[in-house]
Order: sequence, then C-alpha cells, then structure tokens
Amino acid sequence: MLPVELKMKPLLLPLLLVLAMNPIACSRSTADPVDAPSPDAATQPEGVEVLNDAGQAIAVFAGGCFWCTEAVFERVKGVESVVSGYAGGNDDDANYQLVSAGATDHAEVIQITYDPQAVTYGELLKVFFTVAHDPTQLNRQGPDTGRQYRSAVFYLNDAQKQATAAYIQQLQDAGTFAEPIVTTLEPLTKFHPAEQYHQDYVRLNPAQPYVVYNALPKVKKLEKQLPEYVETGIE
Repeated sequence: MLPVELKMKPLLLPLLLVLAMNPIACSRSTADPVDAPSPDAATQPEGVEVLNDAGQAIAVFAGGCFWCTEAVFERVKGVESVVSGYAGGNDDDANYQLVSAGATDHAEVIQITYDPQAVTYGELLKVFFTVAHDPTQLNRQGPDTGRQYRSAVFYLNDAQKQATAAYIQQLQDAGTFAEPIVTTLEPLTKFHPAEQYHQDYVRLNPAQPYVVYNALPKVKKLEKQLPEYVETGIE
C-alpha cells in the first residue's frame, strides 16, 4: 500500500521529478517578491468581522492546495485556528475523492478563525493575495489544475464581499501583478471540513516532497516579505 501522502495527489511521483529539476516553476507565487499596498479603510467596512458562536471572527479563502494555504495562515499573528475543507460546490456532499476528481465544483478552502484585535480582515487579504497563492492563475495553482484549485474568496456577508473587491482594486491600481487577478468572489453557503489526515498536514509532514517544493517556500515568503504579520514563537 502506498503511503497516505502519495495516495492523495494524482500523478505525484512523475511530478516530483519535474519539481526537483525546477522547484520555482511549481509555484509562481513564491518566485518574486510582491510590493503590495497595505489595506486601506475600504477593506474594513462595518460588519466585515463575522463572528462565530464562540465570538471568533471567520474568513474562508481558496488558493490552491489547502495544505499550502493552511501552512501560511497558521503562522499569521492573531490567527487562532485554520481548518482545511471544501466550499462552493453544487452538491451537499464533499470529500477528498469527489472534490479532487472535480465532480462537485467544490474548491479546496481554509476556514480561518482569528482575533480581529490582533489582525484585521484586510490584513488577512494581503497575506492571501501576496503570499499564500498566486491570484493570477486561473483554475490552477502551481502544479495543481482544475476548478477545485481555483482562487476564490468565500464571503460570509456583503461587508466581506465589499472589502475583498476593494482590496483587489487596490492591487490592480498599484500594478502589483503583471497579469489580471482572476480571483472569484463567491458566497459561502456551506463549509465542509476535510478529512482529519489533511489537517495540519505541513506541520506534521515537513519532509514530504510536495510540501518541501510547494508549501514551505510560501511560509518562508511570509517570513521574509511580511515579517510584521508573523506570529513569533511558532516552529
């Protein structure tokens, strides 16, 4: 039987040979520093911090493989937890086999709970757009292709939708990216937590080749490019 990490990514073994020869090509969002504007007041409209029953603020982002985005946001100050999962599909059921096959139109997402006194929704957007993934890649992220790997913000209310649109406009006005941003804004209708073996995957599997070539460079990029956003004391 194959190790679980090799069973989870189709065609992973041939891909690893390519990544070993050209690791930067696998994840364009980690190749070059991005001089992005800081979120302005338009990214913090009234009501943008949506609270759960425990009084924690919630954000849901899709930016390719959830192993990678989870690893980045677990290092961001003020983030209290990150859960990998699925959202945006046209089926009430979602699991890795269905989603990875593109059968339900769900995306791999992360649900972030955070302390808005320590980090704002706008600051999370900055991390998402400039470090956690490449928002100019359409229906793919690095080596992963398909709508399940699309760039999307799943907004919980109109204020989050407004804030995200405002920050995208900031990025476009600043000429941050050479190519157009293709991130979609989609209402969150339901969040499906992913299987337990996907949770904290990078932290638990730091030597796994996919992690080494795709996730860890993004964490390093966060540390180098946005050190003021990094929670200290986390290994």
